[in-house]
Amino acid sequence: MSLVKIAALTSIIIAGATLVPNFAHANEFSLVALSNGKAMLVIDDKAPKMFVVGASIVPGAKLIAISTNSATIEQDGKRQTLFLGHAVLKNDPTKSSSITLQASENGHFFTDGKINGGSNLRMMVDTGASFVAISASDAIKLGIDYKRGRPSRVSTANGIISTYIVRLDSLKVGDIELFQVDASVQENELGICLLGMSFLKRVSMLREGQQMILTKK
Repeated sequence: MSLVKIAALTSIIIAGATLVPNFAHANEFSLVALSNGKAMLVIDDKAPKMFVVGASIVPGAKLIAISTNSATIEQDGKRQTLFLGHAVLKNDPTKSSSITLQASENGHFFTDGKINGGSNLRMMVDTGASFVAISASDAIKLGIDYKRGRPSRVSTANGIISTYIVRLDSLKVGDIELFQVDASVQENELGICLLGMSFLKRVSMLREGQQMILTKK
């Protein structure tokens, strides 16, 4: 075959290659939580990540706006609005998230927990508390505008006190991380956060002697 024919054939192949459509991968996005001007997103069933407005999420996609209950992303010139409560987080069947707690001398169980990705807070397991309970001072440190929550009242050893019911974006204890967890914010100093039933009812609890094993359902 002559060099002229080879060159012509090569040109046809290259030209034909340009006609092959470029099928871009369509990412799936879910909104898990909103906190302090950031959105926690799940992308293609991967682990949740926090993004600020204007940040690149994946190549060709960025977060362009958030509101009190939604986030808007733009990918390849098209916009999509995601809403809270629509995300379905899938558990890894090969890994069961759990934590083992050791009873203290007085029989209580303590652990460290992270609220909304903040610094560790000392918590006491309290099955008698309907909600996770935190003090107003801790809420302020975490950037939680608790007075926008639902006013409520709770009975304590010191009498009836006023509280505010809020929804935490996330609460992580050991390897267990739950999203959209209801909490009670008290303006009196608690001394320690209470890991109440709004968290505990969403995990399995197993007591074995001086140990308690919490496992994500």
